[in-house]
Amino acid sequence: MTPITPSRIAVACALLLIPAGARDASAQHMPDLVTTDTLRVCGDPGNMPFSERKENGFENRIAAIVADELKVKVRYYWLTQGPGFVRNTLGTGLCDVIVGTAFGGELVQSTNPYYRSAYAVVSLRGSLDGITALDDPRLKGKRIGVIAGTPPVNRMGELGLISDMRAYAPYQLDPGRKHQTVGAEIVADLAAGNLDAAVLWGPAAGWLARETGRQTGKTIDVVPLLKEPDRPAMTYRIGMGVRIGEEDWKRSLNAVLRKRRADIEQVLRDFAVPLLDENENRLLEPGR
Repeated sequence: MTPITPSRIAVACALLLIPAGARDASAQHMPDLVTTDTLRVCGDPGNMPFSERKENGFENRIAAIVADELKVKVRYYWLTQGPGFVRNTLGTGLCDVIVGTAFGGELVQSTNPYYRSAYAVVSLRGSLDGITALDDPRLKGKRIGVIAGTPPVNRMGELGLISDMRAYAPYQLDPGRKHQTVGAEIVADLAAGNLDAAVLWGPAAGWLARETGRQTGKTIDVVPLLKEPDRPAMTYRIGMGVRIGEEDWKRSLNAVLRKRRADIEQVLRDFAVPLLDENENRLLEPGR
């Protein structure tokens, strides 16, 4: 499912530690907790473009590819992402994999990354063209939408852009809200002229810009932040999250990710995800 991506802030909770035991030879010595005849996915029921209950998100599509390769069916355990998501999904044993999680996170064990992306500047075409770094002087005094608690907030603070920030909630837990997708309200406000720019996690930014552009007739540009001098890059590798200690399960998923790499990349491109090369410093060209 974002991810736990940078757009979904990891919370300070611990996974339940599950002893790894073998079920039988046909299960390839999977830990007891992993269900081998079904792909049990921990998913957010309303966070496009990543996942939704209708299974139209790109993480839903990727889960379907994994299940196809494993020759099993997909079953979801749905929970809105927020504090306690990992503890109440993987940690309880109700599901076996989070489809999108930042590589190297502490709460889960990650598979090999299957894509790389970056935070991006989002703006109406013709307004702030060519901005590739947050220290661009044209951003001074502009109204910039961000998700509270995400890496760009700290960076903008360092650059003296705090007064220009318009922070939006990182979780959409109110079913009555018009915009349920994290980041959708920001891009809608940008299109309406209530913001001059936004800084969002690339996979959300690409899809939201495309869909909002279709709805409003406006062209919205998404430019990954790849030229931030003398500062850590805001790029991230995304893999699948499994419980700590489930090495066989992780290896099985890694094998699927290698074999179905082209299919997975095509799904990401279909959803306008900005994809970086293995060095995380250059956008991949279409078809690569």
